[in-house]
Amino acid sequence: MRVVSSVKIGLLQINPTVGDLAGNAGLIEGAVREAARLGVDLAVTPELALVGYPPRDLLLSRAFVDRSWTTLARLAETLATLPPVLVGIPEPNPSAEGRPLFNSAVLLRSGRVDQRFRKALLPTYDVFDEDRYFEPYLDPQILDLAGCRLGISVCEDVWNDRDFWKRRRYHHDPIEALVVGEAGARAIVNLSSSPFSVGKHHLREEMLGSMARKHHVPVVYVNQFGGNDDLVFDGRSCAFNAAGAPIARGRSFEGDIVVCDLDTAPPIAPPSDIIPESEVWRALVLGTRDYVHKCGFKSAVIGLSGGIDSALTAAIAVEALGPARVLGVLMPSPFSSRGSVDDALQLTAGLGIETLTLPIADAMETMEKTLRVAFEGTTRDVTEENIQARIRGNLLMALSNKRGALLLTTGNKSELAVGYCTLYGDMSGGLAVIADVPKTMVYRVARWLNETKGREVIPAATLTKAPSAELRPNQTDQDSLPPYDVLDDILERHIERHQTSAEIIAAGFDSDTVRRVLRLVRSAEFKRKQAAPGLKVTDRAFGTGWRMPIAARPPLDDLGET
Repeated sequence: MRVVSSVKIGLLQINPTVGDLAGNAGLIEGAVREAARLGVDLAVTPELALVGYPPRDLLLSRAFVDRSWTTLARLAETLATLPPVLVGIPEPNPSAEGRPLFNSAVLLRSGRVDQRFRKALLPTYDVFDEDRYFEPYLDPQILDLAGCRLGISVCEDVWNDRDFWKRRRYHHDPIEALVVGEAGARAIVNLSSSPFSVGKHHLREEMLGSMARKHHVPVVYVNQFGGNDDLVFDGRSCAFNAAGAPIARGRSFEGDIVVCDLDTAPPIAPPSDIIPESEVWRALVLGTRDYVHKCGFKSAVIGLSGGIDSALTAAIAVEALGPARVLGVLMPSPFSSRGSVDDALQLTAGLGIETLTLPIADAMETMEKTLRVAFEGTTRDVTEENIQARIRGNLLMALSNKRGALLLTTGNKSELAVGYCTLYGDMSGGLAVIADVPKTMVYRVARWLNETKGREVIPAATLTKAPSAELRPNQTDQDSLPPYDVLDDILERHIERHQTSAEIIAAGFDSDTVRRVLRLVRSAEFKRKQAAPGLKVTDRAFGTGWRMPIAARPPLDDLGET
């Protein structure tokens, strides 16, 4: 086991906003000052903290990148008397070849920009597209600090250990290069911006602990928290000693300054069992709060049907923004049951939010009159049902415009997967809060919420009645879809595990049901491309990481192949 000189590192678990250079610099400054008060020798920000992660095509603007370096120089001067800090920033590539930037960590020390450390591995899977902007840098990079050789790495660089992963994405292992041979790192420091998904925290700590144990060096890891667009970051910055035992861990879904002494810190308890429903709830609350605020809105509006999806979305919005900033809108039609209206009113009373009731019968009659000649000779079908949904969408968007409030859509992942939703109707809005939450998980989170709060936040009747769009008499979701427990199992196997129809059928599912569900998934692609951004909480969401073509005809059995 290698001896490490006593070095105290402060992990700055902050919540940057993409593009807000001045605001992010202020966050970093405040965190460094607090870390200095706690006696750290080195402070470390998350990946690309000065510009916010993920900056995406803002990186194509040379002026933006230049301004980030001007801001960095001012920050260095401001922090001149404080401990050195590693700041994540895009760095211009001076070469005439390759991508225009490096994804870098820059050391600010004694009022100036000192060393630069560049990311080696550039992910292009799921939500990541870093090869679009950055040039890889494979040479190991060492920071000598207080007699300790620190190997500096950035995010993906720690996700490629040959002994941890059955299949590696890259041929090069930057951590091995830092520790083995002339580089001789005595500890690994990693700047990350790693998005949340359910269960990822355990995997991340298992991987980092395994790496520390394998190479006999401490590993420290800093992650941002907060929401940026469809991504939520859970924080949980952490550190491991050379035996692979955890010695520090940051709070989840909150800001923190995590201080770890690489030489003397005692081991702490491994992460406790984490309740998935709690994780989903906290991620959605944080993602909604940041999306609303970072997009410049003050409040939100939600259409309430009396169903489980809109009820949970409203509860999330109230937790994120407060009841005074949430408007609930009931829009009953002649097909709406008295029970659904009562359930929605019970919900709004319990949440304490402002409520409007806008019946749509007159608007339906007007639409039917307008379309009577055009529809002559046809029979009533899903067209008339969709008109109802679109009337509601128009009313909600009108309220959104008039009040300057963000409209939150209420569809879940199961519906979005199979297209059980209406374009320009219930899909209208600026943020799809539960678009990555399967229907069965929606129920689980709602029941967990009621148990946790000790009261019926979600009315009991909402939890027990059959789900229905109520667009025609006696309609239920199961008129059109398999039972949700069956549907969600098929969808999880197909979307997240990439199983083909043949593999799903072999697992015991009805062949006709499987093929029908997979056809629905494929045919609904055009809807998903027009959907509002949804907050990602699973391994594979219908967001920036979902890149399926629309105008395509792949054989059905090929749809699950990776």
